Amino acid sequence: MFPIKPGQQNFLSGSMGEIRPSHFHGGIDIKTDGVTGLPVYASADGYVSRYKSSSFGYGNVIHLTHPNGLVTVYAHLEKFAAPLESYMLRKQYENQTFELDLKPEKDIFKFKKGDIIGYSGNTGGSGGPHLHFEIRDEKDNQYNVLKFKFPEIQDKTAPEITTVALRALSIDGRVNDQFGRFEFTPVKVGNNYKLKDTVYAHGVIGLEVHAFDRLDKSLNKNGVQMVELAINGKPIYQHYVDCIPLEKSRQVSWHINYAALKRSGKSFEKCYLDDGNDLPLYNAVQKGRFIIKPNGTYEVALTLKDSYNNASVLRFTIAGRKPAFQQIAFPKPKKPQIDYELSENILKITAADTAKHVRNVEMFVGRLKYNLLPSYSTAAGTTYLYDVRAGFPDSLVFCGVSLKPGFKQLVPSGQEMSYTDNNVALVFNKNSLYDTLYLKTAVDKDIFTVNDLYTPLFQPIKITLKPTTMPADPSKASVYSLGYGKSRIFEGGKWDGNTITATTKNLGKFRILSDTSAPTVKLLTKNKDVISFRVRDDLSGIASYRLEVNGKFVLLKYEHKKALLWSEKLDKKVPLSGEVVLRVKDNVGNEAVYKTKI
Repeated sequence: MFPIKPGQQNFLSGSMGEIRPSHFHGGIDIKTDGVTGLPVYASADGYVSRYKSSSFGYGNVIHLTHPNGLVTVYAHLEKFAAPLESYMLRKQYENQTFELDLKPEKDIFKFKKGDIIGYSGNTGGSGGPHLHFEIRDEKDNQYNVLKFKFPEIQDKTAPEITTVALRALSIDGRVNDQFGRFEFTPVKVGNNYKLKDTVYAHGVIGLEVHAFDRLDKSLNKNGVQMVELAINGKPIYQHYVDCIPLEKSRQVSWHINYAALKRSGKSFEKCYLDDGNDLPLYNAVQKGRFIIKPNGTYEVALTLKDSYNNASVLRFTIAGRKPAFQQIAFPKPKKPQIDYELSENILKITAADTAKHVRNVEMFVGRLKYNLLPSYSTAAGTTYLYDVRAGFPDSLVFCGVSLKPGFKQLVPSGQEMSYTDNNVALVFNKNSLYDTLYLKTAVDKDIFTVNDLYTPLFQPIKITLKPTTMPADPSKASVYSLGYGKSRIFEGGKWDGNTITATTKNLGKFRILSDTSAPTVKLLTKNKDVISFRVRDDLSGIASYRLEVNGKFVLLKYEHKKALLWSEKLDKKVPLSGEVVLRVKDNVGNEAVYKTKI
């Protein structure tokens, strides 16, 4: 049974397998007409095996276990059905906390198919009113809900292909005579797509696609369930997002081009497999990588399907062309320039000379000196390619201009590894990395840099920082990772002498910042039935809150998106009356105390 407005056409704002910043979307998001409070119905007979109240993640959520072993999940609820609501409230008072995860015995809360188990809401990490609905098995494998063919969802609309990218995956790889990753915009012809021009390529190539699916009568951009790549009529790659183990959901960073997501906001799904990717989604020949040979012609067919088998096909031609150095005129710089970027194991160096001459780049690896020959030239300058597995370059010299890439250590994935220098120490566990990391660290004006934001971590690492100047009060100083713009993410940390150690799921820039300001509290409502507050913290974030009336605990519910706290009485007949004391602490222990009377 469909959990929202059963028997009526429903609409989705999210689908199974949709790419989220840190995970695959594991269910469907059912629209609730832009409001909260719609009845949520049990999809089948079952018992409540787990339910939780939280301001984060799934918010208020119910797990209903059914006789066949499947589990349905109903998330972001405004409130639970009355028996669940009262039991949760009682337990929250017993534990004196709003955040509570309960796992009742199977005989306590039983529901029949069609019973109301709760009411739709916008709690937790929800971005708007809806019901997040999942179907799992007992091992927390998340299944594609739409495969159960609920008639409430109608879809005859095929996926839309917005962009494809071709990426050179070998040092001799080229796309239109260049090494790198290049995007192409398809043109829609009828119900399918093509590229305007033939693409010229060579070497090992990988394809990526950015696409979305819309359901009938809906503008929301949802995920695509199946992608298949064929070369000259032979399938070489397929992924089918139909079942995702919850424990592997974070491995979405293996499935997509993570750097492209961070740079452009677009989720490009790779049609090739990285080493170590063990997600159970794929069927691939040679990991989906294809080899383009000189003078060959390769007809590419990329097929995308949604859960209802509506399909779109992109077709284009790749012509094989052997790399050959060609001198191309480029603007004369005022002084010699040299720069580089690392693409997996290949160092791509770009240089431009004031005399527009093609010169070699001198590369120093330990005591050895190499002359790198040019690979090709473009309007930006001359490009040189080097496989760093042959040895880390200590420096690059071009026309007297020296550049130090700063590689410190090779950190393999699948191994425990540590690194220490005068400013930074790092500890990687065997599951921290998706792929081999060519470690770089730097310190500049108390900003510590460890590689960049474009490299994902699967599991956290430990980072130890040694500031040049100790903070006035170390107990208020913590590690923060610096995101885009002015964003700062609290990572915490524990001091040991003049160093601080924190755990982080991010690479990039870090800083030790002091938070000496207590949270702010603003009274919103005060009467005998309810008291509510707006609470904010300008740096480390809210850690805890506690309300007492006449010295007795009163439960506060928290909605972090609105910075809102409000009371919930255990006995609705007993009025709030007397001295009110609210204590709010941030993550470094600064405390705000607000007092009033009712």
